[in-house]
Amino acid sequence: MAAAILFGIAGLTDWADGYLARLWQQESSFGAFLDPVADKLIVAVALILLVEREVNVWITLATVVIIGREIVISALREWMAESGNRSKVAVAFIGKLKTTAQIIALICLLYNQDLFGVLPLREIGLVALAIATVLTVWSMVQYLRSAFRS
Repeated sequence: MAAAILFGIAGLTDWADGYLARLWQQESSFGAFLDPVADKLIVAVALILLVEREVNVWITLATVVIIGREIVISALREWMAESGNRSKVAVAFIGKLKTTAQIIALICLLYNQDLFGVLPLREIGLVALAIATVLTVWSMVQYLRSAFRS
């Protein structure tokens, strides 16, 4: 339960930070660098904790896809920035949907119990993880197409 609560707080504060930064137009180059790194790190750690705890091929496969995509897109962004085309791989709305699905999935799967004895959070988490994995692949394809469009 502690891991789910901590992860939920991290997800909520990350959303609030981004929302307020856009609302107040307060951005920094360091923040623009650090925010996605922190997002990827907490998601990767949570996924690895789940893989370690679970003996479930689907959670393991989703983890491989999600972490693999993050590495590919991070490398793509770095390469595009070096070639002066960073805007071609700017964060898209589908990335926000993917992140939301990941956060919901990970909170539910870290908690791993029915809420109030009736709401099946594990099953909700598995469905949300499947959705997040599909959105992960879809967003990666979109980023790659955008980057290599002539």
